[in-house]
Amino acid sequence: QVQLAESGGGLVQVGGSLRLACAPSGRTFSRDTVAWFRQAPGKEREFVAALWRSTGRAYYEDSVKSRFTISRDNAKNMIYLQMNSLKPEDTAVYYCAADSRIIFSSMRTPSEYDYWGQGTQVTVSS
Repeated sequence: QVQLAESGGGLVQVGGSLRLACAPSGRTFSRDTVAWFRQAPGKEREFVAALWRSTGRAYYEDSVKSRFTISRDNAKNMIYLQMNSLKPEDTAVYYCAADSRIIFSSMRTPSEYDYWGQGTQVTVSS
């Protein structure tokens, strides 16, 4: 059974940084499109960033561009989300997701991903 496990969340002040990590069990990421989503209380889960499987190119939600960086380490079978210049509106539970068959036009759609972690809480205090 495939499981993804996020780590690295926590409480940080405005302007601070965190690095989230995602490790799978029972699966390797090397052929997957991998992504980060987030969900704030009372809101729908939203796309944050993704690495497209065939090109390795990164895609970001507009509000996190230039502040967040998604990366993968195939040797360690890990994906990361480096988050800098954090804002209160970044507060949410962050989830990693992976899928090998997702089509490009669905990359930002949570329901199109087969594999998910349980999430890690990120809280940015002002």
